[in-house]
Amino acid sequence: MRQLQVDPALALGSVSTQSPESRIMVVKKYFVKALHRLQKGPGYSYRELLVWYCDNTNTHGPKRIIREGPKKKLIWFFLTLLFAALVIWQWGILIDTYLSYNVTASLAIGFKKMIFPAVTICSASPFRYPKVKPYLADLDSLIGAALKRILETGWDGETPTYNASDLEGLKMHLWDQIPLVMIVEGDGAKPIVHDVLRGPAHGLDSQNDSDPVFFNPEEKRYRLALKLCADNGTSCYYRNFSSAAQAVGEWYVLQATSVLSQVPIQKRIEMGYQAEEVILACLYGAEPCSYRNFTRLYHPDHGNCFTFNWGMDKEQLISSNPGAEFGLKLILDVSQADYIPFLTTTAGARLMLHEQESFPFLNDQGIYAMAGTETSIGIMVDELKRLGSPYSDCTDNGSDIPVRNLYEDYLVFQGQTEPTKLCINCTVEGQDASSGNDSSGRSYRTIYSIQACLRSCFQAEMVEKCGCGHYTFPLPKGEKYCNNEDFPNWAYCYSSLRPSLKHRQSCIEKCKETCNNTQYKMTISMADWPSEASEDWIYHILAYEKKTVTQVKLDKTGIIKLNIYFQEYNYRTISESAATTIVWLLSNLGGQFGFWMGGSVLCLIEFGEIIIDFLWIFLLQMIGWCRGVRRKWHPNGLDAQNEGLPATTISAKREAHTNPAFEIGEKEEEAAGQAGSLPGALPEPGTPPPQYDSLRVCPLGPMEMESDDGEASVSSRTAV
Repeated sequence: MRQLQVDPALALGSVSTQSPESRIMVVKKYFVKALHRLQKGPGYSYRELLVWYCDNTNTHGPKRIIREGPKKKLIWFFLTLLFAALVIWQWGILIDTYLSYNVTASLAIGFKKMIFPAVTICSASPFRYPKVKPYLADLDSLIGAALKRILETGWDGETPTYNASDLEGLKMHLWDQIPLVMIVEGDGAKPIVHDVLRGPAHGLDSQNDSDPVFFNPEEKRYRLALKLCADNGTSCYYRNFSSAAQAVGEWYVLQATSVLSQVPIQKRIEMGYQAEEVILACLYGAEPCSYRNFTRLYHPDHGNCFTFNWGMDKEQLISSNPGAEFGLKLILDVSQADYIPFLTTTAGARLMLHEQESFPFLNDQGIYAMAGTETSIGIMVDELKRLGSPYSDCTDNGSDIPVRNLYEDYLVFQGQTEPTKLCINCTVEGQDASSGNDSSGRSYRTIYSIQACLRSCFQAEMVEKCGCGHYTFPLPKGEKYCNNEDFPNWAYCYSSLRPSLKHRQSCIEKCKETCNNTQYKMTISMADWPSEASEDWIYHILAYEKKTVTQVKLDKTGIIKLNIYFQEYNYRTISESAATTIVWLLSNLGGQFGFWMGGSVLCLIEFGEIIIDFLWIFLLQMIGWCRGVRRKWHPNGLDAQNEGLPATTISAKREAHTNPAFEIGEKEEEAAGQAGSLPGALPEPGTPPPQYDSLRVCPLGPMEMESDDGEASVSSRTAV
């Protein structure tokens, strides 16, 4: 008996000396094994799988279903379903609560040095009347004649006469663009409309007889309205007012908007109040200041405005202490002698406290300071901090808003290309007006606010619907302002768009509040200033100091004193925090599952495993069913597919059922010959492997071992 010896290095090989092809074969073998495992499936039926799960799961209830008697089995089955339903219901509530992203607001009070707010001050009148009068002279003549006709109509019980001589010298083409009409409720069902200047013959509706029926002021059966038309007068509607004063003011505003929109912005700035004329005295804390410490900003509604501590050109100021002594003290002159009679009906100064680098929307958040008074404003600071999406519908800087912020480059939009024109006290040179930055990188862009977004949205809608932009809002690039000559239908379009609920709702949905916001709560007190005993010397000193700049006479109707200061250094921070977090969700989900069914995360993994096995079995059954249907309806399908291929030989079939691990190849035969085997001796025939894995009940014997790389190797063989 001879023993064959095989070199272990030849049989087992080395991982380091394996070729790339052998490594690919090893990987391929493992993939084949995995595919074979997938094809076999779990190896259980649905019933067997379910019984196995109930007997081995750590969840309470399923074990009792299979181990108890028939009656208890039914009871435990019902209880298990009931508590499982309760768990699913509670989980649904918890997940819905978490996905609602509720927040809780917390209030914290702190004490620190605070940044003094930006203070914007404007005169109630946007322009000085002597300077703007050449542009508004025609409107003043028209409204004067209209007021005379309104006041004369019907008060003495007589019907006024319309003489053509009354209209001589008037620019009636301006009147005809936006006429002011009188609507009289006569005895008939249909109201009677009369043009205030041209009479009944030029109205939309008039009586057949020549004598018009005028209102009776005692019965209040009349009302004044604006006649707004489009498409050459074919489409008109009347905007009614309850008072003639409101109608006259609105008519003048619309007409002045059309006129002033055609005036260059630099000219409008020159016609407004200048900083050296308005700001007579300034004191911040113990440090003196002047109009040079203010930034000029042109506002369409208020003309030239002046902002202190805006942060555009200098560092933000820090307030060291609370109290009036450490705040901002101003003396202003808003001379009422130069007010526009029909455009400005309010006397005083308009002011607003706001964040640095934000645009002041004085019509929304501003307050009036009355002339002839000392107004003290105590400030309290509220800081709002929102979480943002998905908890709050807010934005950090407006970059995610679908509306272009027209106020972002408002200073550049004004056409002020030189630093000395951009702001009164600018010391930085080399500003680039096209980019909004200077050569040092300082930005002159205003930050986002919801008011800026809403107005930008309205202007975009105005340009789209009316073909032009409104005078009081910045213009998109390449567009023009509305006026009666170029856009005769603009007033009709604007008046129908402004009260539109659909448009406002659309803009509200597009615009968002800022996530971090600072609000200034004000406590306002006023007193007469100066007093009768001190007004003489105060006016003399202020007039003497002002003579070096202007010759305007000072009086109590134009002088205002302001004190703006922090009332206390306590500031409030209102911040949002998530009411439900992922930790809260997981804790409550586990608590409900453990309370009702005594389960844990591992129980959920077990349940997921059995679900996968169920789906696996179902998929294999579906594949088998499809193959059976295919064989039933296409018995010759496989023969047709194999037609034209070479026939399979008997040796090939035998080789398919032969285990290569038991076959001795050429190298093994040569090695055996070198060991002293008989020449021509045949190797022992290989033993074919079993056809089913279920027949293999024992591990591999000593004749066959599994190497680390998954290949079978021959360790020894004994020959007789």
